[in-house]
Amino acid sequence: MSRRQPPRAAAGWSPLPKGRFTGIDWSAPGAFTHSDPYLAWAETSGFAGFRPSLQEKEPPWLPLIIELSPGCTLEDLLRASDEDWMQVPRIYQQLPLSTHFCTARVRKGFFRHLGKPGPLRDAVGRYELGLPVGPFAHALPPQARARLGNRPVTPRKDRVAGPVMAIIDSGLAVGHVDFLDAQGRSRVAAYWRQDETQGPHGRAAATRKSVPLDPHRAGPMPDDIGYGHELDQKAINQAILRHTRQGRLDEDALYQWLQMWELNHNAHHGTHVSSLAAGPTVYARTLGTEDTPPDWQPAHDPASHAALVIAQLDWASIADTSGGAVNVSVLDALAYVLTRCADEAAITVNLSWGTLAGPHNGSSVLEAAMDQWLQACQGRLTLVMPAGNAYQARTHANQTLDKGQSLPLHWRVQPDDHSQSFLELWVGKEPGTGSGNPQALANLEVVIQPPGAAAPLPPIRLGESGVWPDAQLPRCAVIFPHRSALGHPGTCALVALAPTASWYDKDVTLTPAGRWQVTITNRGPHPVVVDAYVERDDVALGAPTGARQSYLEDADYDLSGNIGSFIDHPDNPTPIRRSGTFNGLATARDVVTVGGIRYFASSTDPAARYSPRIPDPDASRTERAGVRKLPLRLAISDDHATLWGVRAAGTRSAAAVRLVGTSMAAPQVARDLLDKGV
Repeated sequence: MSRRQPPRAAAGWSPLPKGRFTGIDWSAPGAFTHSDPYLAWAETSGFAGFRPSLQEKEPPWLPLIIELSPGCTLEDLLRASDEDWMQVPRIYQQLPLSTHFCTARVRKGFFRHLGKPGPLRDAVGRYELGLPVGPFAHALPPQARARLGNRPVTPRKDRVAGPVMAIIDSGLAVGHVDFLDAQGRSRVAAYWRQDETQGPHGRAAATRKSVPLDPHRAGPMPDDIGYGHELDQKAINQAILRHTRQGRLDEDALYQWLQMWELNHNAHHGTHVSSLAAGPTVYARTLGTEDTPPDWQPAHDPASHAALVIAQLDWASIADTSGGAVNVSVLDALAYVLTRCADEAAITVNLSWGTLAGPHNGSSVLEAAMDQWLQACQGRLTLVMPAGNAYQARTHANQTLDKGQSLPLHWRVQPDDHSQSFLELWVGKEPGTGSGNPQALANLEVVIQPPGAAAPLPPIRLGESGVWPDAQLPRCAVIFPHRSALGHPGTCALVALAPTASWYDKDVTLTPAGRWQVTITNRGPHPVVVDAYVERDDVALGAPTGARQSYLEDADYDLSGNIGSFIDHPDNPTPIRRSGTFNGLATARDVVTVGGIRYFASSTDPAARYSPRIPDPDASRTERAGVRKLPLRLAISDDHATLWGVRAAGTRSAAAVRLVGTSMAAPQVARDLLDKGV
């Protein structure tokens, strides 16, 4: 038997490489002025976590979400670009509002022109990377591209009148009885699915040879957005009639004909959410009323008769639960909803999706776009989102660091994790102290010690980045720019890790599982507030990807399960805080956020264990400026402590299923808001 060898000291950092796609030297000063740090990691890792596992080549095009510089317009962006290397979907010229945001497909010329003084650099404020898979990795068809001077003179003739319930989600069963009117006709007035091939997709894909959907069955491509398949109400009703025999709809045959492969499962997120939002029965929404049991009741409210507009997110983005690349899909979906509804229509949008990382103050590109569009619509657009389900997941830490103080974080990265893991360290000045000093963040440093290493890696200081051990074997990277395109004020240090296991790619770079110690230290004279967010990395319903959620560990964190152990106590010294764990896509100022409560619960503490709660038990803790961590509304997401979830529609009309989470609370509030707005 050989003697056990002592762990070796970890090697030092290597510079981030020059991007093969973008041509950006990610180690050069100013590399992150406009740029998404996730793009730097994507290029460093060969797009390993940003493409299907079986896809071998880098994408020919990249999808981006772009925020324009102040004072610039979409026409300015188009005037500064060329279709050979940047293409914007035409739908952004058809919006019933002036937008400061759009999505785009770009090639190498975009980054070359952005890297030098000129009109493109003047027009682009910042951008974030989407998920370059499927149609997002290819050019837009010519008829779908925005061009100077091609703003339509007349709007679409088939736009939906209000009130409208819009659902942005996955897996809607269009033939379900909940979405039919009294004559058996579909209430779905417009339906767009972003995927173009039979699934599953993303990391769950099982073959390199994707089977395209048949446009004669799945619907034509919407020519103003350039990808996916669209069905209007007439086409849906014709399909329903085709598969109705003796007055009964054969739902299996209908979904096989429409190539809705995902509906082979008995439950799907989008169908369940849509049933709660606009079905003919309604879940009890009033806590503690004796005459309203926690069950379905017949409904005759406006939501049960409202027209439905559905945007089904592409399945690769659904499979990638980190959500870091869902931004392009969501903004395109919102653009679709706005252009399919009449100018005077009152629109309630339910988006039951979310992430865990991000600035949490509404300053991400997608959240800023949401706020701008909500304000531009002047009250006729309402966006409802869940508050998140990670309250007990140990994915958030918060601490104020005075001069010389450190925050050591023990980050547990699990074995057999087939997905990349991310930790974002957001730093900002403590409100009221040093707020006018631009050097308040200048002396921060991050130190990483991988599992099994006898010594930590050298410090990464503000303005620096590095990859370990090198660009040929990228197991870990830290990217710590002076200013981050991910949000503001302050900045963010991104810690990115390769997977710990792989199903398909024998040559994929893997990183050690175990406890990664991440320490951030304040060497400066001014107090600094630090929020650490572990990004979401679980498995979505119907998308088996092999992801495993990483989390933080601390000896003082209460895991006893005793009464009172499920909330934060101000006198507990642990930096891991449940408070502040919140949906990272839902902190925009004008978004209606919804937390979950139990129907049968104590009136003093009805909150679901996994949901952010009101009031905040940890309200005295110092936060960065503008951080949002409390839901605006509450709705039932559990029946009881021993019966989690609420019951709503399965994928077949005879089925009822129980799903858990604030995603199930949000559509109940969306329904209530639509009803009260009529």
